[in-house]
Amino acid sequence: MAAPAPSTDKRKVLGRLSLPERNFVANALRTETVGGVLLLVAAVTALIWANTAGGSYESVRTFHLGPGSLGLDLSIQHWAADGLLAVFFFVAGIELKRELVAGDLRDPKAAALPVIAALCGMAVPALVYVLVNTVGGGSTDGWAVPTATDIAFALAVLAVIGTSLPSALRAFLLTLAVVDDLFAILIIAVFFTSDLNFAALGGAALGIAVFWLLLRKRVRGWYIYVPLALAIWGLMYNSGVHATIAGVAMGLMLRCHKEGDSEEHSPGEHIEHLVRPISAGLAVPLFALFSAGVAVSGGALGDVFTKPETLGVVLGLVVGKAVGIFGGTWLAARFTKAELNEDLAWPDVFAVASLAGIGFTVSLLIGELAFTEDPLLTDEVKAAVLLGSLIAAVLSGILLKIRNAKYRKLWEDEERDDDLDGIPDIYEMDNPEYHLRMAAIYEKKAAEHRRLAEVSGGEREDGSGPA
Repeated sequence: MAAPAPSTDKRKVLGRLSLPERNFVANALRTETVGGVLLLVAAVTALIWANTAGGSYESVRTFHLGPGSLGLDLSIQHWAADGLLAVFFFVAGIELKRELVAGDLRDPKAAALPVIAALCGMAVPALVYVLVNTVGGGSTDGWAVPTATDIAFALAVLAVIGTSLPSALRAFLLTLAVVDDLFAILIIAVFFTSDLNFAALGGAALGIAVFWLLLRKRVRGWYIYVPLALAIWGLMYNSGVHATIAGVAMGLMLRCHKEGDSEEHSPGEHIEHLVRPISAGLAVPLFALFSAGVAVSGGALGDVFTKPETLGVVLGLVVGKAVGIFGGTWLAARFTKAELNEDLAWPDVFAVASLAGIGFTVSLLIGELAFTEDPLLTDEVKAAVLLGSLIAAVLSGILLKIRNAKYRKLWEDEERDDDLDGIPDIYEMDNPEYHLRMAAIYEKKAAEHRRLAEVSGGEREDGSGPA
């Protein structure tokens, strides 16, 4: 998504996106921004509820419901983490598939820079966490907690501070989040899988194969796919593999390229358009509501900076993310001899890298999985995630605000459509028809000004107007 568009000579780092990619990113981010605001509201609500209403918050989120005979007698918190987040990862799977087969990332050279930046942005925070806990004698089990980026929360921060971030930087941030999601899924599958139930796992694999076959045969009907998806999810949950893996597996099965001119959108894009609002507006905020509620006090916040596990999370998000993403981007550009977009500067890249330190949703999920045997430490790690994300948001907000005047001009240039044809003018500079339309528009304006000049001159001559 953040891949620079190819130029005639040298490749640009954070260059202008292709028009289809720009439109896709704009639509996706519009939904994610609204979802991010809801996520922010849900997180604040959870904190207030957990700290003011006695034990009601804990009673609600630990309340169990579901068919026990199917192994699905789960607490509300687990339904949110294992069930609702499967919808989130389903959308992530579609998004990744679309980018790899139809988006700018289908070009390996274009994909290299954002992928390297994202990988460095995961590796460095993990190393920071491990280093802090090795020196401090803490548990290294939470190494994966600070590796994730929450795109919805990051966009909510952008909406709150009111910065007009150019589309290339927004797309770069979105790409980082997509790659983060992919590797978070792999981390969850490999490192947080309990004892396997091979019968259930085989059933889930069979269900996914049937899902794929129905898609290949062009079978239509939500009444077929929804029950099948629920069955796959239930089997995956009972297999011991985290149930969200079912979501991303089904998302990757969808076809994300158009076949023929008669198809306006691919099935993957169509379904993503339908499901993304449910994910961003319902699933993720509800997960936040039942996961972000931790007891917060002056002493608890002070403990975040004294325990190695929590300090490692905060430093991983605030320092590790910024250094990793910025360093990865700089190194990739340096060794590929690419040039940074002349409209931007390296401090802009660092500011976005700092914004990627907001690791809310997936970080909370991994925190729960990493310390499942220690509820107290789980809550402390959650508090560290909240605090680290808050520090990253404030730091990046300050850095982005410093350059906001420059961003606003770039954004206005990207959005300008003087000929009102629905395509930004910046994408039509090589189109002769655009220049002919603009010439006609200016000629019409010139004729109107000549007419007004003649009228004004006539008024002055007969004394009826001001001299």
